[in-house]
Amino acid sequence: MTTRKYAALLRGINVGGNKKVPMAELRQVLHDLGHQDVQTYLQSGNAVFGSATERAPDALARELEAAIEAHFGFRVACLVLDAAYLRAVADACPFPVAELEGRQLHATFCSELPDPSRFAAIDGPSYLPEEYRLGDRVVYLYAPEGLGRSKLAEALAKPAVVKGIDVTTRNWNTVAKLVELTSN
Repeated sequence: MTTRKYAALLRGINVGGNKKVPMAELRQVLHDLGHQDVQTYLQSGNAVFGSATERAPDALARELEAAIEAHFGFRVACLVLDAAYLRAVADACPFPVAELEGRQLHATFCSELPDPSRFAAIDGPSYLPEEYRLGDRVVYLYAPEGLGRSKLAEALAKPAVVKGIDVTTRNWNTVAKLVELTSN
């Protein structure tokens, strides 16, 4: 039996004491949903799991959101990405991954890619050396001083850009690790 691998990215948990989701409990929630080979990575809401049946990632995300709300008592936006999509995101990165530190490169995963016209108000050259590029339901961000100091990241996170869609950002070290974990 072939197991299909997925990564679940939870948004905004375990930050500043809010929305506490212990990773052991998250693993149990995923296991209780019938998933196998459940692993978590870091404390920031990254989980990898296998499923014996092929399911649409959006359906898996909604199922996980409902299970988390039932278990923890609060809603957490979840994005579920399959292994092939994660690999494609890594392979399509428009920035020189091998030349950069993981903290300098980020991927903002989107439940759907915002209409490109939403980015029209962002004056890219005024943020240099920071840059962004659009991909398939992902926004790649090069921030040489890291995400915490990035003015471009602030502009990309404004409601005019992301209103109505779920987004969550991971640094490139995490992206690479999720690709590795879903490839096994």
